[in-house]
Amino acid sequence: MIIRLHTAYGDYPYSIEAAATVTADGVNMEVFGGQRPHVGAVAFGVPRPSLDDPARMSSNVTVVPRLGHKDDEIARTAAGRAARILGTPVVVVVGIHIDQASPDDIALLVDHTNKALDQLLDQILSALSGSRG
Repeated sequence: MIIRLHTAYGDYPYSIEAAATVTADGVNMEVFGGQRPHVGAVAFGVPRPSLDDPARMSSNVTVVPRLGHKDDEIARTAAGRAARILGTPVVVVVGIHIDQASPDDIALLVDHTNKALDQLLDQILSALSGSRG
């Protein structure tokens, strides 16, 4: 099973595109946007039981940032969240850039990223429930 999904949120230059390739044992996600989409960081999230409450799902995340880029925090958050929600290993590649971004620009891009990821995770969950039933 391989399912490919795509969504977008926001208008240029604050637009974010998110895509996923769902396999039988893991998900590959891409999050790109701004004026110069690129590969800025890669994160690998693996679900595991929470140390505080084994009935809850948590995740371990490993991040490889590209030198000089700040995409790693978005990648870390996205991979951890997706692994917890989906219950499967998740790789996330992130690259979002706006020239001379202000704190308000960054906040808007993060908000748009979270909304695009919400949409993509909903699509993935829907696709997985449809493929199992």
